[in-house]
Amino acid sequence: MRSHFRLALPALALLAACNSGGVSAQQAATPAAGEPPFTLTQVADFDTPWAMAFLPDGRMLVTEKAGKILLVSADGKNQQTLASIDVVFQGQGGLLDVIPAPDFARSKLVYYTYAEPRPEGSSLALARATFVDGATPALTDPQVLWRAGSDGKGGQFGAVIAFAPDGKSLFLTSGERQRFTPAQDPNQALGKILHLTLDGKPAPGNPWAGKTGTPSVTVTDPPKNTGLAATAPTRSQAVEGTNLVPAETWSLGHRNPYGLVFDKRGRLWEVEMGPKGGDEVNLIVKGANYGWPNVSNGDNYDGTPIPDHAPGDGYTAPAVFWNPSISPGGMAYYSGSMFPAWKGSLLIGALSGRGLIRVALDGDKASKADQWDLNMRIRDVVQGPDGAVWLLEDAGKANGRLFRLTPKK
Repeated sequence: MRSHFRLALPALALLAACNSGGVSAQQAATPAAGEPPFTLTQVADFDTPWAMAFLPDGRMLVTEKAGKILLVSADGKNQQTLASIDVVFQGQGGLLDVIPAPDFARSKLVYYTYAEPRPEGSSLALARATFVDGATPALTDPQVLWRAGSDGKGGQFGAVIAFAPDGKSLFLTSGERQRFTPAQDPNQALGKILHLTLDGKPAPGNPWAGKTGTPSVTVTDPPKNTGLAATAPTRSQAVEGTNLVPAETWSLGHRNPYGLVFDKRGRLWEVEMGPKGGDEVNLIVKGANYGWPNVSNGDNYDGTPIPDHAPGDGYTAPAVFWNPSISPGGMAYYSGSMFPAWKGSLLIGALSGRGLIRVALDGDKASKADQWDLNMRIRDVVQGPDGAVWLLEDAGKANGRLFRLTPKK
């Protein structure tokens, strides 16, 4: 089964208004974690894996960047290919996130994201397919629900899906594709967090739904040595030339959001890679502008400085940030009982940080709690049905391993 579809694009993504209230940045040194309070058990390995998710029966879905969605038994010993997807497998692109629908037990729907081949390069795409079980399980009837547009070069797709707590809509991270300015461009879906219906349309109640005109935004020029276009065709040009402000965007000013989760009270938390320093955890607020590329607690890779977040600058500051970088991967909200001390925390995989990080939550505030050096790049973090924590290793061209974490005896 191959997935490469062309659908009519929804009226697109949005905005400009700023929101600077709420959360202040926290940059205390991460506490030394000492000896990890857990045991790592290797369960399986994969070819350049990116994401994993559990089905209700304990089996797992795992994506491999080259284009395979795998069905993996709970013990990791049995792997079957459910689908092979046409993707742009290059750099940070490929087959990315995967997650079963909130009503999977009834609908059997599986959602996934990928770098889709397009005439002018690639674009982030959101799709879904139907899971058919049996001796030869498969994903059937694939359908592309949404495309980012602004096709072209660049990595930093974001591409992480989080279903709303009521299961009636979804949120999707869309990175700025290493192009800087689209994160502040209301006519492009890049550098945004989007709020969509389960069918990929703009969800009701989004902050710019039905508004007309192009909001005024200020953007800084990107560094000159990136080799990537600073601008790209706008979504409105690619669609219908409408003057309606696009309606999918929930927040803007994001760089490369690799983690997106709801806590038990329905607050939406995001983790994103900064440039050279400035990795962030953000509490996502409807209509807020998080500042990229105009402000950051890091600097550009070519050495040019970026203004730090500052009170009154019109941008929402991160809840916590890291400088130097940890290069965050996936993120989970821990609600299990196997690790009582972690309950209500964010668990974040670190790529260049080569380990697992815990961020403690207290209402709308967040603080650094633990950082365990595991001497491997962690791409994804997921809580299992029994409260164990599962880590997926990012290993470049080598096999990436899957580990199960349980309390140390």
